[in-house]
Order: sequence, then C-alpha cells, then structure tokens
Amino acid sequence: MTGRVLVWQWGRFGAGPRIAVLLAGGLEALPGVQSVLSLSRAAEILDGGRNLRCELPVETYAGVAGLAWRLVQTPLHVRRLVRRLRDLAPSAALCAMPSPLDLLMVAALRRLGVPIAVIVHDAAAHPGDRIPLLHGLQRALLRRADLVVALSGHVASQLRAGGLLPTHTPLLVRALPSLAFGAVAPPADREGPRRLLCFGRLRAYKGLDLLGDSLRRLGGRSDYEVRIVGQGPESAALAALRASPHVTVENRWVPEDEIGALLDWCDVVVLPYREASQSGIAPSALAAGRQVLATRVGGLVEQLEGSPLATLCDPDAASLAAALRGMLERPRDLVAPGDDARQAWRAFAADLLTAIEPLSAARASRIG
Repeated sequence: MTGRVLVWQWGRFGAGPRIAVLLAGGLEALPGVQSVLSLSRAAEILDGGRNLRCELPVETYAGVAGLAWRLVQTPLHVRRLVRRLRDLAPSAALCAMPSPLDLLMVAALRRLGVPIAVIVHDAAAHPGDRIPLLHGLQRALLRRADLVVALSGHVASQLRAGGLLPTHTPLLVRALPSLAFGAVAPPADREGPRRLLCFGRLRAYKGLDLLGDSLRRLGGRSDYEVRIVGQGPESAALAALRASPHVTVENRWVPEDEIGALLDWCDVVVLPYREASQSGIAPSALAAGRQVLATRVGGLVEQLEGSPLATLCDPDAASLAAALRGMLERPRDLVAPGDDARQAWRAFAADLLTAIEPLSAARASRIG
C-alpha cells in the first residue's frame, strides 16, 4: 500500500502519543508511504524541543467539563475535520490508542470514505480502574472500525468472547514494539547492589502487595535496591513498601524525558502483576538490554516467553521471591540488547498496511 496514511492519538500524556509518533515513523520508513500525524495540541510529547512534525494538531480538552463541551460541539468539529482531512487526502487512517474524542475523527473519515484501523491495548477496564465512559466510547469506536489490531492474543480473545467486535470485522494480533525511550548504558558495566525497577501506574492490579510480600521473603540480604516509580492512589501496599529496607517509592507523574533515565538506572524491570493485557515498558526494557521479571498473567506470557532476558513466575509471593533470588544471583554480563526499535516499528507498520490494503481497495471500489 502506498500514499498518505493518517495516524492519530489525542491523549495528552502517557504512552498513546508516543506510540502514534513511533508508528508514524515506521510508516515513513516504508517505500511509497507518507505518514500524516494528528496529536492533541497539549500532548506532552510535543514539548521539550523534539521538533516533531504534526500535520493535524487538534484542540482537545482538560477535565470532564471540557470533554462535555467538545461533545456538544460535535457537528462543528466534524465539519472542520472533514475540511482539513480533504486537504491532507489520507488513503487510510490508524488510531494508535483509543481516547474519548475519537468518534469525531471517525465521523469525518467516514464522510471521506477512508478505511480505519484501531489499535486496542485493553479490551476492558483493569480492576480498580473507574473509566466506564472511555470503554463505552471504545466499544462504539470498534463497531465503526474496518480493522482492529490487538496487541496480544489475550486481548483478542477478550474482544471476541465479550462480543465487543462485529463478527465481520477483521482482527489482527501484533505485539507492541519498544517505545524507544533512548539509548541506555549496558548494566554489565556496574558494580554494587542489583537495581530493580517497578515502573508505571500504581494500581492494585499491578501486584504491589505481591512485590512487598516477596521482598520480605528475601530476608536480610542487602544485594539489591528497589525503586517503585509511577502515579496512583496511596494504599496499604505502598505504605508497606515504603517501610521495607532498600525500597524507595516515588508516587508521581513521570515526564516523557525521565523514562529513559529510569531504564538507564535499573538492571531489572519487575512486573509483579495480578492481571495484564500486555506491558508497554517490557519491550522497551528488553530493547535496552534489561532483564524483565514478570508474573505469568494475561498477555505478559506471550509477550515475554522465549526472550533470553525475561523470567516468568506464578502470580504469588513465594514464586516471585524465588525468581527474584535467581535474578540476584545471575551475573550482569548475561544481558544483551534486543532488536532495533526502528526496524521493529517499520515491520509493525508494514503488517498493519498489509492488513488494511484490501479493505481500502474494497471501499474505493464501492465509492467508485
């Protein structure tokens, strides 16, 4: 497939805008393909002197009241989008991660007959998440998609079993490539305690209580230090971790430009999850040559199984503690960097275009 391909993601923070930027870059690396990027004007990734090319910046919203006002103005926004998209003339459109205003873009693309693919990260809300509006909008978005891309077989099974997709909608399963947070130093060059990092949203389903219990089972050893970094509600599990030796808890939002430094600091990324669709930090850690320790839940198994840098354990404190002991006793020089992120995104983009090309041809023939 050649021509212009639109990639949009209208979140302001987190992985969504970064995935859109990396996917647009993967498309640009394909012969005969030009990417067109649409981000929120307030997207964090547009700050910091990155000099990103964004052909279709959009005003989004801040807070529930802002979202409600945007939705009230839907007809006006759709007409504006139609005019701008007509000038850009995309032959296909890819939603990098669902967000609340996506149906505006879909309505505009439908008027122009542009086929739409949606990348799905989670089929349903994680335990403890209270975002019913977002997942209701995601269900409406998926019903209007020409192609759905699930980032794990686990998510694909949930989508089909839950009746979230029309039976005729094609479903493609492709793993998320590294989020490419920058070059990091090889951990084999270090001495001293092994550095363990638990990074991301600090929610109950992330297994923070399992991590605390497993660290207590390690006893009085002092050959490790743990950083738990991310944002979430305070909890008994976080309080217990703060009280643990060799553990620091940083309950805060982590800006884009700090994530690479976190990976640079650590030797091992620990994912003690009780439930998971897949992980965005895991492929980035592997690509940086970091070991990953994860529980055998959800999409983490298919994402990590077979990697020489990954260790999987059962989602209980005893199994996690045993795996931690093994990693602490493993030499640092056994790690090696993973695949090149740019090539991985190029291959990911090529797979998506191969899947959407026949849908684009079919839509064009109907219009013609």
